[in-house]
Order: sequence, then structure tokens, then C-alpha cells
Amino acid sequence: MLAYGRGDVMIGDAAAVNLAHQHLDEAALQLGQYFAGKRFQFDLPLAPEGTEFQREVWQALLTVAYGDSCSYSDIAQKIGRPKAVRAVGAANGANPIAIIVPCHRVIGKNGTLTGYAYGLALKQQLLMLESTSKLGHFTLE
Repeated sequence: MLAYGRGDVMIGDAAAVNLAHQHLDEAALQLGQYFAGKRFQFDLPLAPEGTEFQREVWQALLTVAYGDSCSYSDIAQKIGRPKAVRAVGAANGANPIAIIVPCHRVIGKNGTLTGYAYGLALKQQLLMLESTSKLGHFTLE
């Protein structure tokens, strides 16, 4: 679940710095587990900054299960804006927490890999990591 707002924590607050380190350590641990094939869902507090529409899209991305994929049109339908396919693509591309908010799981409606801020080769590797049963299913466009 995405959470928003920063609270009343001051930048120099030692407790806030300690908490930030704890969050980063946990994120590193969970990412390591993900890349080792031992974690299929992240359990981290998230507070990405974006427009309300972007946050709706990112929230919908969190519902796409490990090993699954969907299209931009599917996400647009999920958020109740079926004609906003291009805007969903833009919001997907603006995702500030890639992998944890799995924007790599969104593919073209025809099954091809389309757009990824970190390159289509990495997108393909992430999808292959998540679903060995789909190896070779995705093609680079």
C-alpha cells in the first residue's frame, strides 16, 4: 500500500536519520531476496511523490502479481479511466520506485516489451527472473 506525506520530521533529527537507515537496510534486504528468487512481494513503506493520477497508476501496479504481466490498457481499466492509456504509459515511466512498484510488468497489448526507463533488456531480464515459464514469450520491439 502506498502511503503519502512526510510528517513533521526535521531533516537533522537523529531519530529520523536512524529510521531512514532502517528503511534503506530493509529495502536492500528485500531487493536481495527478490533477485535471489526468494521474495515475490515487497513489504516496505512507500511514499512516492507524484500527481494523484500517477499515484493511482502506481497503486494499480502493486496489484500485478509476481510472474504476471498486463497491458497499459489493463491498468487504465483498473483505475477506471479506460481512455487514459497513453497517460498510464507516462505515469508508468515516471515511477520513482522501479522493481518495488513493478512497472516492468506492463507490456504491450500484443505481448511485446515496450518502453522501460532502464532499457528493454533489463525489463526482459526482470520478467524472465519472475517467470521462467514465460521464457521466450516476450520479444523486444
